[in-house]
Amino acid sequence: MIVLKSAREIGLMRKAGHILADVMDRLRATVKPGLSTLEIDQEVEAFLAQRCATPSFKGYRGFPATVCVSINEEVVHGIPSAARRIAEGDIVGLDLGCIVDGYHADCAFTLAVGEIPVNVQKLLDVTRESLDLAIKECWPGRRLSDVSHAVQAHVEAHGLSVVRAFVGHGIGRALHEEPQVPNFGDPGRGPQLRPGMVLALEPMVTMGSWEVRILDDGWTAVTKDGSLAAHFEHTVAVTEGEPEVLTRR
Repeated sequence: MIVLKSAREIGLMRKAGHILADVMDRLRATVKPGLSTLEIDQEVEAFLAQRCATPSFKGYRGFPATVCVSINEEVVHGIPSAARRIAEGDIVGLDLGCIVDGYHADCAFTLAVGEIPVNVQKLLDVTRESLDLAIKECWPGRRLSDVSHAVQAHVEAHGLSVVRAFVGHGIGRALHEEPQVPNFGDPGRGPQLRPGMVLALEPMVTMGSWEVRILDDGWTAVTKDGSLAAHFEHTVAVTEGEPEVLTRR
């Protein structure tokens, strides 16, 4: 069942989303070569505590950390570690969520650390652009698969691949709610978008095959072929008019 949110509920999710927007700004300034992924996690957890927000991910289905930190060929759900350090030329996916007064917001972005090759920058740019195009589909009366198709069409037009094992989702009092939002599919299908729907849209894109595998830690998803991957996400509210990105200032 798709739960429509009231203006009050969206207001709480907006508050959570703006906290995450501040975290993303902070991470863009602080993630440098030599920093461990555990240090990133600890910094985000402390920042959320200062803002009276609770991490969405820590303890969720047993996940042990506040932030998913996924590097290079890691697609999503990388577990922070004191032993894993950021290196010059890495691309680092940072996925984080928080709760304010019982309501979640969820976001992700992929950060280039130092100089990266042109084709890797293209991966980041196209993935981010595909998210922007998906957001532009979030008008009342559009179909859910119009959102999905916008991602796939843009990504594949640039010779990249859309990961199919993971999808976007509804969000609200629970981190994951109905509906699921794939990043692929034909347009004009699925439920109509209605004011009050809130969706976490999250394209995951690779430079090679779309296939993934899970590492022995039970969480980290990597590309099967070892190609690089990027991930961007925003929490988006469908309104009476243009969509509102709750995780953007």
